[in-house]
Amino acid sequence: MKTRLMMIASALLASLISLPASAQAGPGGMGPGMGPGGGAGMMQGGGPRARAPRDCSQAPNPAACTAHREARAQAREACKNTAGPQRRQCMQEQGQNFDCTKAGNPPQCEARKMAYKECQGQTGPAFRQCVQQKMPPVDCSKAPNQARCDLHQKARAACQDKLGPEHKACLREQFGVK
Repeated sequence: MKTRLMMIASALLASLISLPASAQAGPGGMGPGMGPGGGAGMMQGGGPRARAPRDCSQAPNPAACTAHREARAQAREACKNTAGPQRRQCMQEQGQNFDCTKAGNPPQCEARKMAYKECQGQTGPAFRQCVQQKMPPVDCSKAPNQARCDLHQKARAACQDKLGPEHKACLREQFGVK
């Protein structure tokens, strides 16, 4: 009786110890719930945060969508041998080469390029805040939803001096999101 109990306890203990190891994916293997294409969110070699390519035929401006896709592909090709902060810097520099005549809103594209140049030495939240301050205000009279555009402009103005979590909290407060 005692040996039978010891055998059952040993088998149970061994299965509990090996359970986490069997749930992990090995080299070339698949973890639970993973198909041959990799894990959730992994598309065509783009990494864990990659998304499926957008269908430009469904975009409001298919020509601008295609131009943007081609520019991103050229930037990725130019920066393929870099990683980390150097890759981020390279991608930003390549983004400055985008032809704004093909953009959906050429004046806004040019204004953004100028703002990026002026804020070039900064990174992270400080860079985003600098770009936001350098960008000219949006003309809401031309927006498809003028009320929504006005609300966004009001929120940008109210939260322009905040960074990080404070900025997010301010935006939530402006939009009434809990």
